[in-house]
Amino acid sequence: MNDSHSSVLLSLLGHFTLLSFLAIGGANATIPEMHRLAVDAQGWMSDRQFGDIFAISQIAPGPNVLIVTLIGFQTAGIIGAIIATLAMCGPAAIMTCYVSRYWDRARDAPWRSIVMKAVVPISIGLVSASAYLLALTIDRSWQTALITVATAIIGFRAKFNPLWMLLGGALLGLAGLV
Repeated sequence: MNDSHSSVLLSLLGHFTLLSFLAIGGANATIPEMHRLAVDAQGWMSDRQFGDIFAISQIAPGPNVLIVTLIGFQTAGIIGAIIATLAMCGPAAIMTCYVSRYWDRARDAPWRSIVMKAVVPISIGLVSASAYLLALTIDRSWQTALITVATAIIGFRAKFNPLWMLLGGALLGLAGLV
C-alpha cells in the first residue's frame, strides 16, 4: 500500500469518525459535509458522481448510511468502503451504548427533556441543509428543479405514500421529459 492510498484511508477514517458524532437525525444529516469533503476539499469525485452515489444509496435496501460505504468504495475500493462504514457507524454506536445506560437512569431529570427538545430542531436543520445541497447538486434544469419543489410541497401536504411521487418522477425520466 503506497503513501497516497494510506493517506486517503486515514482521511476517510478521520472524517467519517467525526461525522459519526454529528449525524443527529441519521447519516443524511451530514450530507453537506460529506459533499464538501468528497467533492470540494479532496476532489475524490464530481458533483454528478456524488449525486449518483446518493441516489444509489437511497434506492438500495438498507440503512441510509450506505452513502458512506459508496463514498469509501469510490475513493479507495473495498478497503475504503469498509473503513468509511466502520468509522461512521462504530464510534457513534459505542457511544450510544454507554450513553443509553445513563440516559435511562436520568428518566426524570429536567435536563433530559431540554436535550430532547433541543435535538429536534438541530436534526431538522441538518436534514434540511442536506436536502438543499442535494437539490443544488442534482437539479440540472428548470424542469428537475420544478419537480423537486413540487415534490417537496406535495410531500408536506399530501396524505398518500411518497413512493407515488418517486414513481411519477421515474415515469417522467423514462418518458425523456427530464
